[in-house]
Amino acid sequence: MVWDNNDRQRIYSGMQPSGVVHLGNYLGALTNWVHLQDDYNCIYCIVDLHALTVRSDGAQFRRKCRELFAMIMAVGVDPARSVLYVQSQVAEHSELAWIFNCYTYMGELGRMTQYKEKSQKHEDNINAGLFTYPVLQAADILLYKTNYVPIGEDQRQHLELSRDLAERFNKVYGEVFAVPDILVPKVGARIKSLQEPEKKMSKSDTSGDGAIIYLTDSPAAIRSKIKKAVTDSDARVAHSPDKPGVSNLLDIYAGVKRITIENALSEIGQCSYGALKEAVADAVAAELEPITQRYNDILADKAAMEDTMHSNAARAKTIAAATMRQVRKKLGLL
Repeated sequence: MVWDNNDRQRIYSGMQPSGVVHLGNYLGALTNWVHLQDDYNCIYCIVDLHALTVRSDGAQFRRKCRELFAMIMAVGVDPARSVLYVQSQVAEHSELAWIFNCYTYMGELGRMTQYKEKSQKHEDNINAGLFTYPVLQAADILLYKTNYVPIGEDQRQHLELSRDLAERFNKVYGEVFAVPDILVPKVGARIKSLQEPEKKMSKSDTSGDGAIIYLTDSPAAIRSKIKKAVTDSDARVAHSPDKPGVSNLLDIYAGVKRITIENALSEIGQCSYGALKEAVADAVAAELEPITQRYNDILADKAAMEDTMHSNAARAKTIAAATMRQVRKKLGLL
């Protein structure tokens, strides 16, 4: 299949290499990435430059980038049908981010809710990167003349800045950038922590590994974690706000089985909590086991993976360089 089909619009999305990919990432984002390949020209990025706002060990960070690349391939993103690359291997991201810094107002960045939240979490490291993070994100998106960005409501504010910057630049210099729109994912339940089901499943969950199902977990580990998942004392299987733990298990079951909550309730709604957890564990283990195998196979063939990483970075750079030639010409840069 030819990747750059002119009849299709362009999608851009990225993920940070900040931890092991978990079930929430998979059902909330990655399965959608796979489906989008059927209808769009997709560009998917491992946004390692964004992750530098938090200090990390260099060798460990490189390993995380490679592991995330392998996992994205393992879940079904095809680097021949999409462009899958690592952000720092395309220098045009940083160049355009600096240019956009000169077109972004301090007040715009100061209003970003994620900056306020991250500053509270990292009071010992409130660096300029946290403040200008949305500018680099705008550069990521606009560099590829993106039409749609598949994001949740929590990222809408950042996308609005991307739209504002595109329109601001275009108003002065002519039509250089596409103005991207949000693409609300068709699929993607918000999977919650197994131990604190009021909170979303997160790599930074402080309640321990038992709260998170990683895509690399063994079937035994999956069963153990789901068996210990928080429910309630009602013993009634229902999907409702007053039953967050049970609702989360139903969301997980419906997500991996690719069915509606109504269908999930018809299949397992009459179960005891023990049987419910067993059914969810069976479904999750069956879904993740082949992914883990593909992931291990991809990582094992280091030469093939490195070749894929370099060739896809070259494809991304070709698109990015064409945009930057336009930008430099408009700005009068030699």
